[in-house]
Amino acid sequence: MLEPTVSPRPSVVALAASLVFLAACQREEAAPAPPPAPAVSAPPVVAIGPAPVLDRTGLLQAMDVAASAYAAGKDPGGATLAGRRFVIRQAFGCAGPAPAGRSTAGATGGDGLAAWSWGDKGKSLKLTLAPADWTGSPMVAGGADSWEAAEGFWLPRPWLRTDGCPGVPSDPAADGARAVSPQTFGLAAVFEEDGSRLGRRNGRAYELTVRAEGDQAPVAPTNGYRLVLEGRMTAFADGRAIRCRAAGPDQRPVCIGAVQLDRVAFEDAQGQGLSEWRPG
Repeated sequence: MLEPTVSPRPSVVALAASLVFLAACQREEAAPAPPPAPAVSAPPVVAIGPAPVLDRTGLLQAMDVAASAYAAGKDPGGATLAGRRFVIRQAFGCAGPAPAGRSTAGATGGDGLAAWSWGDKGKSLKLTLAPADWTGSPMVAGGADSWEAAEGFWLPRPWLRTDGCPGVPSDPAADGARAVSPQTFGLAAVFEEDGSRLGRRNGRAYELTVRAEGDQAPVAPTNGYRLVLEGRMTAFADGRAIRCRAAGPDQRPVCIGAVQLDRVAFEDAQGQGLSEWRPG
C-alpha cells in the first residue's frame, strides 16, 4: 500500500532558504578587496632662477670663445649673453701713476682706461676714467638702428682673469721700453636715440680727487685701485652681445660687448667704495 507523501513544513523551507542566503553573504564578505590604485604624484616643479651675474672671468671667457669662433669663420653658437647682468671689477694704477702727459678727455673722448695721477704738488691723488668715443667706430657701426652713441671702456690684461693687480713684476732683463699690449677686449655703453641722455659723458671723464686728512700728503696705493662697471648686456643687430673684428688672419681679434651701463664706481684695493656714478 502506498503511504501518503508528507510535504515539508513551511517553516523548514524558510529556514533552509535563510541558511542558503546567509552562506552566500558570508562568501561575498570573505572575498578579498581589490588592491588600492597606486597614487599618482604630480611631477616636481622646477624653479628656473635668473642667470648668474657675469663677472670679469665669465665675460672674458665668453669673449675668448667669440674671438676663436670669429678667427675660425664659424658661428660661436650657444645662448646669447644679451640680457645678462654683469658686475666687472678690474685693477688699475698697479704700476703707479699715469704718465705726466696723458690726456684724460676731450671732444673726441678719452682712451677708455682708468688711471690715477698726482695733483696739487703731491697733496692729492686724482682718479680718472675718460670713456672713448666709439660712436663712429667700425666695431659698433650698424650695431642697431636705434643706437645714437657708444662710449667705450677697455678691459685691460684679458689674460688675467682675476680682478687684482698682476703678481709678476717687470723683467729687469728685458731690453727696451716695456710697451703695453694693444687693447683687444672692451665694453661699449650704447645709448638709444629716444633714450635718456643723463648717463652720457659726452667727452667728460669720471673724476675723483683723494686728499689726506689735515696737512698730511696722501699715500700712493701699493696695490692700485679698482674700477667697477655694472649693467646689462644688450645685443647687436645679429642678436649677439659680443662682436669681434680683425684686420687679418694673423692678428688677434678685437672683441666688444654691447652693454647698457647702470653704474661706474671707484674702489680701493680692499673693495671700499670711494665714489660712484649712476644715470639720473
